[in-house]
Amino acid sequence: MTLPAEVAAAVDGRRLGALIRDVSTLGGLPGGGLDRQTLTKPDLDARRLMVDRCCSLGAQPWRDPAGNFFLRWPATASDEPPVATGSHIDSQPGGGTLDGAYGVCAAIEVLAALASTGARLRRPVEAVIWTNEEGCRFAPGTMGSSAFADPSALDEFLAATDGSGATFGEGLAQLDAAFPDVPLRPLGVPLHAFVEAHIEQGTTLEDTANTIGIVERIQGSRWFRFQTRGAASHAGTTPRSRKRDALAAAVEVASALYGLLTEGDDALRLTIGRLEVVPGSVNVVPAAVTFTVDLRHPDTEVLDEVEARLRALARPTAGCDVQVMRTMTMSPSLFHPAVVDAVARGARSVGLPSLRMASGAFHDSLRLIRHCPTGMVFVPSRDGLSHNTAEYTDPDDLVAGARVLAHAVAELAGR
Repeated sequence: MTLPAEVAAAVDGRRLGALIRDVSTLGGLPGGGLDRQTLTKPDLDARRLMVDRCCSLGAQPWRDPAGNFFLRWPATASDEPPVATGSHIDSQPGGGTLDGAYGVCAAIEVLAALASTGARLRRPVEAVIWTNEEGCRFAPGTMGSSAFADPSALDEFLAATDGSGATFGEGLAQLDAAFPDVPLRPLGVPLHAFVEAHIEQGTTLEDTANTIGIVERIQGSRWFRFQTRGAASHAGTTPRSRKRDALAAAVEVASALYGLLTEGDDALRLTIGRLEVVPGSVNVVPAAVTFTVDLRHPDTEVLDEVEARLRALARPTAGCDVQVMRTMTMSPSLFHPAVVDAVARGARSVGLPSLRMASGAFHDSLRLIRHCPTGMVFVPSRDGLSHNTAEYTDPDDLVAGARVLAHAVAELAGR
């Protein structure tokens, strides 16, 4: 059997960098960054590039009914469930070139390293492209990996529409037409393990001078919608004593929410990301305001405590009624110790400074946890920027992450 260290050493930085650059031209924006939303032409073109690249290495391609692609390197025992690695290639409308795409490029580089060493492993290895992780064209996100882990979810996803009225199902039909040469296989096939490489999208690794993040968990998240209701009236004639200004009430609530962030728990995340004012006229006192809250923390007990304090704010304020509704819940999720430890051994083997840490963002790996042993490898993001055209990771760090990934995948596939 081929040793994991041999596969890690065969990772070629120039080859990986060239693939990342080639993929970044598909949907690339004139000023840098990407607009490669799911199942658009740039997305299909990027898939074609990756399928052709993997086939040239000797990999076997498949796709499933959710549009996920699987590019398999064979094994000595081909009937064993494979070790899979990959991510997504869809982007935000003005996103960076590495979010998601790095994980797929690193996975393909693992296949290239296996090919260049003539590796013989017990289990097959598959590079994966998950569909619609971002959720910016069709909501919700992580559709492909969610449907893979729970095939019953696909029917609901098929009806999701984008801003033009096109459905996710129609987008998948375009994908089917573009890839008649890639055989279809069912959703939810068994996997021995899944490992996802990703840029951190935060500053923890940069701040601690570590090259590799050994991701142990994904923090929990809860979304809420607040609504304040007052009364529309003339901005110039309504006395202050009679105003029922819904925006004034919303500001009071928002100020109290942001005050929670000053209490010393640096792991707490709270963001008001969307605010809508009705009627939204310059000379009308706002009658209603709706705003969203994104709350995150690695500890369920802390989430419960903060939610209780958040709900206590749903009381009459500034002459207005205040209501709150929880709209989404995602519990903190732990990755499998066997995969986490394999990533840690990979970092030690290649001599890189590493840190065990939590992910602050959702990833396709979150969906795979319930399907097979799962883990992640992080590399630093300069200034923590992501979902931004200025997203950047040092090329040496990208290569380092791919070497750790290759070591972990080869170890898991050799068992």
